Amino acid sequence: MVTLKGEQIYLRALEQRDLDFLYKIENNTKVWEVSGTVTPYSKDVLQLYLDSAHRDIYDVKQLRLVICTNEYNTVGLIDVFDFEPNHNRAGIGIVVLDEAQRNKGIGAEAIALLCNYLFDVLGLKQVYANILEENAPSLHLFKKMGFQEIGIKKDWVRFKDTYKNEVLLQKINN
Repeated sequence: MVTLKGEQIYLRALEQRDLDFLYKIENNTKVWEVSGTVTPYSKDVLQLYLDSAHRDIYDVKQLRLVICTNEYNTVGLIDVFDFEPNHNRAGIGIVVLDEAQRNKGIGAEAIALLCNYLFDVLGLKQVYANILEENAPSLHLFKKMGFQEIGIKKDWVRFKDTYKNEVLLQKINN
């Protein structure tokens, strides 16, 4: 049985009450480098996104889940993107907003829950993640969760006046 609840966190769908949290994450310039964001989002635009967040992953090719502690505190987001049902693959990304909540197993548990869902419910064969080469904590996390480095995209991400390498990691469900 697949569940989206772990020992210390659970994953849930976006709700209207997440507007302020989304606003905080999407307008956090520290996250822009990895998310590809270059302009701020208004609450009106984010509300439109929330209004359509119920749409099926097979329709919109993406899924965003909220990471909550078992005490019902919202701590982050985990995303599925580039969902390719024909090829049974998708990309995943994660952000735990509060740095004090990092390195406590939350990210590992969220990735494990999401991968179980993607492999067991959606029947995916593989998932991948794109992580900046300099982001040692994320690289460590994904490798710990069974992702293998399969390549480096040179000068892949431009942020301000510099180009950075991005590591491609992949986990195949055998």
